[in-house]
Order: sequence, then C-alpha cells, then structure tokens
Amino acid sequence: MSAATTHAVAESSHPVAARQIPALAIENLHAWYGESHVLHGVNLTVAPGETVCLLGRNGAGRTTTLRAIMGLTGTRTGSIRVAGAEVIGLPRHRVAPLGVGYCPEERGIFASLSARENLFLPPDLKTGFSGLSAEEIHTLFPNLKERANSPGMRLSGGEQQMLAVARILRTGARLLLLDEISEGLAPVIVQALGRAITALKHKGFSVLLVEQNFRFSANLADRFYVMERGQIVLEINRADLQKSRTELQNLLGV
Repeated sequence: MSAATTHAVAESSHPVAARQIPALAIENLHAWYGESHVLHGVNLTVAPGETVCLLGRNGAGRTTTLRAIMGLTGTRTGSIRVAGAEVIGLPRHRVAPLGVGYCPEERGIFASLSARENLFLPPDLKTGFSGLSAEEIHTLFPNLKERANSPGMRLSGGEQQMLAVARILRTGARLLLLDEISEGLAPVIVQALGRAITALKHKGFSVLLVEQNFRFSANLADRFYVMERGQIVLEINRADLQKSRTELQNLLGV
C-alpha cells in the first residue's frame, strides 16, 4: 500500500481460518491487462464455509481480482491458492475443477436455450463433492422451476441472475465467486438471492462476493475487504461494522 492510502488492516479473528486450510488464500497478487498494472499486492483469505465481501468503488479492482483467480487477466504474480492448491501457473481450464464456480457480472445465459438447458449445460467438475440437485436448486430459486421451459431470452433480469448462480451450484463447486449479483434487480429478487447465499453458507459453501450494494452484503458477509486503486485498504469483521462506519463512508460513500 502507498503511504497516502494506507489504512489499518485488522487481523482476521475468524476462528475457522486459524484451524483449516483456507478455501481461498491470495498473497501479494499483482495483475496486469497488457501494460496496465491493475492489482498491486492484494492479500485476502476466505475460510471454509465463510462469506467474504469485497467492497469498493467502480474501477477499484474487485472484478479484476475475481478474473485473476480464474486466469482471465494477463500477467499475474504472487500466489492464489484454492484449498491449498496453487492456481497461478495453471491453464484456465484447470481452475474450475479445483472446485471454483465463477458467476460473472454479465451472467452469460444462452438466449436460445431453455432455463432447464442452461442449468444443466455446465459439466460436473468431479471435485469429489456432489453439486446441488435440481430439487435443491428449485427450493432455493422457485422461479426457475416455474420457468424451466422458457428460453433464456424470455427470463427477467432477476431470473437470469438466479439461473447464473444456480448453474454453478450444479457443478460441485464449493468456492463461489459472485460478481455484483444484486446490481439493477428488484428488491424482492435481491432478497431471494440473499436468502440463497445464507442457505448456501449453512451447506458449507465458501463465498467471495463482489458488491457495491453495502446494505445487501452487510447482512450476509462474515468479513469485508475494501479495495481502492487495486489494493486492499481495509478489513472489517461483521461485528465491527458500526464502529467502522465513518471509515467506510469515506471509502465508499455509503
């Protein structure tokens, strides 16, 4: 961190993190798009079964962090470990089979396929964990059962977002990278997504959530990292949100 933007970064007090191999551990991550140096020494962890939110303004580097995990940026240096396995140096197609499910902001729903066909399109990752069954997914997202035969282009934005999340739950992924899943959606859909993330946490999924909607993430995450100019400038435990409110307002404008 530069001296001008340095903030005190609290040590994680999450008890699980101290006892188990992290679901995700990023150390001194630098990433580039071409000659543009976007990430500058990012450090973060997600413990097994933990939900962590990555906050920041547009352009802070949050989405690039997720893309770097998946090998979708240019040059990367540092370390990215998924359940102890080093990712940097792996080809892109070998990242997901480590148990990583990535839901990008653009969703990637196939317009000509039905909701059911979209749901069953990704293959089983063969991670050793069973993906959620169609019945379990329909319990989380009842709309998808009702709209199973509807073409992807006929789904509402909220239904497409539910489908984008549901699709990776089928694969056996245990670490979920969710990018701005609440953006632009009706409050009732945002609430449904929040309930789903809470249910997934109870099932043992680990989640790294990129969000600008602080009110949405505040009720879901165990810990929060704030990014600014490609660096982590603040880490907060959920219990400390209130006393860190002024600092958050300065960084995010919340």
